[in-house]
Amino acid sequence: MTGKAKPKKHTTKEIAAKIDAATTNRGGGKAGLADRSGIEKGGHAKFECPLCKTTVPDLKSMQIHHEARHPKIPYEEEKLVNRHSTVAAVESSKPRPGVRGSLKK
Repeated sequence: MTGKAKPKKHTTKEIAAKIDAATTNRGGGKAGLADRSGIEKGGHAKFECPLCKTTVPDLKSMQIHHEARHPKIPYEEEKLVNRHSTVAAVESSKPRPGVRGSLKK
């Protein structure tokens, strides 16, 4: 309860958070699935662990993963699989959707 006939107002911080949540790509939906799986462009996960095939975005994360999951095996950067260099970008023959997602012209 806010008091006598005083409407509750939204703060600038709350409005900015809502705008950020609405406009930032969080990786959901079909486009996010393709991005996570690395089918078209390799996705956000750039490196793949040669031992367990886990994907990570950078070398530091891979080193942390390796120390946690494979402590008995020495870490060697040259054995990592760079998924961005192995997957070629595929050109789609489908027309791109318009501003609101409609394929109609």
